[in-house]
Amino acid sequence: MTIAKGDKLPEATLMVMGEEGPAPITTGELFNGKKVLLFAVPGAFTPGCSMTHLPGFVVNADKIKASGVDSIICMSVNDAFVMDAWGKQQNAEAITMLADGNGDFTEALGLVLDARGFGLGTRSKRFAMIVEDGTVTALNIDEDGGVDVSSAETMMALL
Repeated sequence: MTIAKGDKLPEATLMVMGEEGPAPITTGELFNGKKVLLFAVPGAFTPGCSMTHLPGFVVNADKIKASGVDSIICMSVNDAFVMDAWGKQQNAEAITMLADGNGDFTEALGLVLDARGFGLGTRSKRFAMIVEDGTVTALNIDEDGGVDVSSAETMMALL
């Protein structure tokens, strides 16, 4: 079942790149008591994700945060090393690059993308959500392969 507006996020431990390497971080640490804009991509360094999705959030990070968002998180079913390198390559200093390496959190959200036909294995669907104190207040899923309803511009209109 796919998570929906009004649902609490499931508890999970994900990974971010820390000063000494990959470090665990819980959904509680990321979302409790905060307003967060989380967006997920099928894969770091892939064309739509690198040319359109992440750059939209990078360019608009200040505006998004000025709208009352405490943090912007980019998540992918990739490892913390890849997410860190991609964030650096994209100048995404204002964005938390979150790794769901095994896809466990993505699976718990019900937002798994079967990309085996493209040689990518199991990934995350492209989506964006606004989360307030751990509860989903908006959820947009791009079902058609484009970057439309989960774009930075679309999500900014919901803030």
